[in-house]
Amino acid sequence: MANTVLQDALATQNEAGIRPAVVRPTEVREYRGANVAARFGDPQNEYLALLNGCGIYDLGFRAQLSITGGDRVRWMNGMVTNNIRDLAVGHGAYAFLLNPQGRILGDMHVYNRAESLLVETDRNQVEKVVATFDHFIIMDDVEVSDISESQNVLGLAGPRSRELLNLAGIAVPEMQPLQMLAAKCDCDCACMQCTVVRGEDAARDSYEVWLDPKDVYKTWQALIAAGATPVGSEALEMQRVAAGIPLYGVDIRERDLPQETEQMRALNFNKGCYVGQEIVERIRSRGNVHRKFTGFLAEGVADISPGAVILSAEKEVGEITSVAVLRDSGNARTVALGYIRREVGMPGREITIAGKKATVILFSPEDGALRRAHDSVLHNV
Repeated sequence: MANTVLQDALATQNEAGIRPAVVRPTEVREYRGANVAARFGDPQNEYLALLNGCGIYDLGFRAQLSITGGDRVRWMNGMVTNNIRDLAVGHGAYAFLLNPQGRILGDMHVYNRAESLLVETDRNQVEKVVATFDHFIIMDDVEVSDISESQNVLGLAGPRSRELLNLAGIAVPEMQPLQMLAAKCDCDCACMQCTVVRGEDAARDSYEVWLDPKDVYKTWQALIAAGATPVGSEALEMQRVAAGIPLYGVDIRERDLPQETEQMRALNFNKGCYVGQEIVERIRSRGNVHRKFTGFLAEGVADISPGAVILSAEKEVGEITSVAVLRDSGNARTVALGYIRREVGMPGREITIAGKKATVILFSPEDGALRRAHDSVLHNV
């Protein structure tokens, strides 16, 4: 497994004679297809920085594909579950890639860059995504190029994120979710231009910074000097689970159907045909699937792990896919994600996981409900 550009820079900074702006990672681990810093200090403190201040993290595990050619929009609209045909220039959409049986082959964000489309997904999905794309390019004027080596990504999250970007010399105005813009920089990284993308959750400030690999470490230093806290993958996982965001390959598997994942943000029912659309439409028109993806909350540090069975009235009703323990001020709660049968998956319902009592909690991106559920976990820790 290859290191990210930032991880290589952090590993060699002392050899290069550069005074580090922060301590080096205390542990490096594979995450979503690349070796990244797992932690810089206490992951719980890093997690709190993502919530209350500004955390900066390595997104070098994200891969980027450029889609060019005169048929790119029509072709991509027929490949994924969301509406690419009407995607405004400078904006993105979250989507699934399905097989003809409606099963999920991968997930991604697709951005309209005017002269091209940009697909962003995890590095551990790239091989399958590119192979699927290539399979469906027949007589189309479409070319798929992996540009991951020429454009790298840093991430920031927390209520001070935009403030610190501006302090570091990266001018960022108010932006809509999944909006992108070219930002001219006069920060210490000395890069002429970078691309800033606002995160998908309108209730939470987060940003991606796309930039030349040679500028990644200097930009990292500039943002930390402005006040950002370095964050590793362990804290990112805490944030992801607490916010109810599924991860492909962990919470979303190839055997899953789109409506089972509850990620309706990935689906558009008015766009016309795409691969797997017949199955998605059949589910919508004939009734819901039998299980759904949701969250679970248990008091204390519960011995719950992925694969654990969910019981209700001593009957097996679901399974756990992800777990995170949130600690603060000597208290702890365990948050888990997984699938449960719809008839017993109502918010507030008590269930049992690995012998521990837990409660079903709802995560929904609509109307800020995801943020409210997220805050309810935090404020009760």
